[in-house]
Amino acid sequence: MLADMLLIRKFEEAVEKLYQEGKIPGTMHLCIGQEATAVGACAALTNEDKITSTHRGHGHSIAKGTEIKPMMAEILGKATGYCKGKGGSMHIADLNVGNLGANAIVAAGLSIGPGAALASKMKNEGYVVLCFFGDGATNEGAFHEALNLASVWDLPVIFFCENNLYGMSGSIKEMINVEHISERAKAYGIPGITINGNDVMEVARFTQEAVDRARNGKGPTLIEAETYRWRGHSRSDARKYRSREEEKEWRKSRDPIASFKEKLLEENVLTEDAFLELEKRIDAEIIGAVKFAEESPEPSLDILETDIYA
Repeated sequence: MLADMLLIRKFEEAVEKLYQEGKIPGTMHLCIGQEATAVGACAALTNEDKITSTHRGHGHSIAKGTEIKPMMAEILGKATGYCKGKGGSMHIADLNVGNLGANAIVAAGLSIGPGAALASKMKNEGYVVLCFFGDGATNEGAFHEALNLASVWDLPVIFFCENNLYGMSGSIKEMINVEHISERAKAYGIPGITINGNDVMEVARFTQEAVDRARNGKGPTLIEAETYRWRGHSRSDARKYRSREEEKEWRKSRDPIASFKEKLLEENVLTEDAFLELEKRIDAEIIGAVKFAEESPEPSLDILETDIYA
């Protein structure tokens, strides 16, 4: 889990640099600071289990097992990418590891997830579906429709809200009138829980409980994981809605990677030398992924109208 979190952060730092160099078409949304939610949640899933993702989905995909070379190529819009360069940062999908796709539309995965869970139940295939979404999605109609349908039909789905406290332009506290998003589960007769989204072990433990519940036919769970994105909503976000002091405090005291590393050091599971070796290996992987992406060909016009219909 430490390796996965470190890989996600270094991957996104590389993506940010490539964007600054003008090598990435379109925009991107970084999850730096939120690595524990993706890694902890996906640690509770099997390869056969499915996820739906969001416009901030790099971490979800890597945590579910996506290879970073074709993922980097996709972000650079290259033909060797997972979607042949036609999806970009906000539409990463990898069906081989159960990632049904990221989505630029807020809350869109909340409709796809229960559909996949219904298929699992009707065909008796035994997999569960975990839907990642942000706090802003909980005020969309799709959120309420999805929770209601999944509850009525006892679907094997986990609704996983990454509450990073801010939407694009303001605090979630200005947008909801309950203390915790998880309280909304009560309206649909399903369990709801708020957890520390920056503690990867806590995320894994509570997600595992929800996965076991879903797999045993007991229906959905709503998990609210409180976390924090270090960067803005997107590259164009000046972050005027929060103070720089607040950002510094979260980085200093609630970095999910640093805190988990310290825990492993204290418990003698990890040594500083082993951590340095891990960093060295991951840095080499990132360099290789960037090189692969930059050297990959652009998509040709003859694929423009392919992969449009199932």
